[in-house]
Amino acid sequence: MNQDTKQPTALLDRSDVRVSHDTGIAATIRSSIDKVRSGDLGSLPVVVGLVIIWTVFGTLNPTFLSSSNLANLLFDASTVGIISLGIVCVLMVGEIDLSVGSISGFASAMVGMLWVNEGWPVALAILAALVFGGVIGIIYALLFNRLGMPSFVSTLAGLLAVLGMQLYLLGATGSINLPYGSGLVNFGQLLVIPRPLAYVLALVPGAVMLFTGFSMVRRRQQANLSTPSVGGLVAKAVAITVALEFVAFYLNQDRGIPWMFALFVVLVIIMDYALTRTQWGRSMSAVGGNREAARRAGINVRMIYTSAFVLCAMFAALGGVLAAARLASASQQAGTGDVNLNAIAAAVIGGTSLFGGRGNAYSALLGIIVIQSIASGLTMLDLSSALRYMITGAVLAIAVIVDSLARRSRASHGRG
Repeated sequence: MNQDTKQPTALLDRSDVRVSHDTGIAATIRSSIDKVRSGDLGSLPVVVGLVIIWTVFGTLNPTFLSSSNLANLLFDASTVGIISLGIVCVLMVGEIDLSVGSISGFASAMVGMLWVNEGWPVALAILAALVFGGVIGIIYALLFNRLGMPSFVSTLAGLLAVLGMQLYLLGATGSINLPYGSGLVNFGQLLVIPRPLAYVLALVPGAVMLFTGFSMVRRRQQANLSTPSVGGLVAKAVAITVALEFVAFYLNQDRGIPWMFALFVVLVIIMDYALTRTQWGRSMSAVGGNREAARRAGINVRMIYTSAFVLCAMFAALGGVLAAARLASASQQAGTGDVNLNAIAAAVIGGTSLFGGRGNAYSALLGIIVIQSIASGLTMLDLSSALRYMITGAVLAIAVIVDSLARRSRASHGRG
C-alpha cells in the first residue's frame, strides 16, 4: 500500500521536474507567440507602430532622431502623459472623463493665482490644485454612484463648468506669467538627470525584474509548482538593461533625460504596481469586466468607481501644473485644444481597452510617445497640423480595431 502511494508521488515529482526544466528562452518565445495567437497582444501593436513612425520620420528628416529632439519630445510628452495616466484608471472601469483638459487648465490657473497673485508658497499652491482635482473627482463619483448619471454626461458638464471657472479665475488679463528662474519653471523647462545618475537609474528596472522574478521562482518551487524560465527571466532583464543604458547614453549626448519625464515614469511604475499587484487593482479589472459579478464577489463597487474618478481628476490637475511650468504661464488656452483628445487617445493607442477591464499604466507612456512623435515629426517636416489630426485619428481608429479584434480572438479562444 505504501509502495502504491509512493509511486504516483514519485512520478508527480519527476513530472514537476520535467515541467520546470522544460523551460528556457525558446520556451519563453513560444509562450509569447501563444499569447499573441490567443488575442493577448499586450504592447506589441503600439511598439511596432512606434518603430514604423520613428523609421519613417527618421528617414525623411534625420534630425528627428537626434538626442536633442528626443529630449524635447520627452519634455512635451510628460504633461499630457500624466493626464493620460488618469484616463487609464477610468477606462479600466469602463467609464470616461471628458473634462481632464479643463481640470488641467484650471489647476494651472489656480497655481498661478495663488502663487503669483496671492503670494502663497508654490508647494501649497500645487497642493491646493491637487485637492481641487480630488474634489471634482468625488463629485463625478457621487453623480455616478448615487444618481446614476452617465460619466459621459457628468464629465461633459464638468468640462464646461470648470472651463468657465478657469476663465473667471484668470480675469480680464487672460494669463498669469510664472517667475522665470523659479524651481517649478526650471523643472518644466531645463532640469535633467545628471549623467552618472542616469546610468545608475537605468540599471534599476532590470535589477528589480531579477529580484521579483527570482522571488516568484523560489515561492513556486517551495509550493512544488512548475516555475517560469530562469533563462528567459535573465534574458529579459539583460535586454531591458541594455536598452535603457543605450537610451541614457544617447540622450546624454545632448541635454539628457528630463526630470519631468522621470517623474512621469515613476508615476507609471507606481500605478502599474497598484493595478497589477494589489487587491485594488484586481478589483478595478473585475469591475470593468463585469460590474454585477464584481459586486456579488464582495467588491465595494462604488468605492472602486470613486477611486478611479478621483485619481483621474488629480492626475489631470498635476498634468496642468506641469504644463504651466513647461510654458512658464497659466493662460486661457491651457487645457483647451487637443489636450482632452490626446490624453484619451494616448491611453487607447497604448493598449487600454475602451470596453473596460483591460489596460495598464504603461499604456499612457507608450501612447503619448506615439502621439508626440507624430506631432514632432510633422512639425519638423513643416507640415500642417491638419495632417497631424488626421494621422492621429487614423492611429486611434486602428488601435480600437485591433482591440476589438483581440477581444473577439480571446472570446473564440476561450470557447475553444
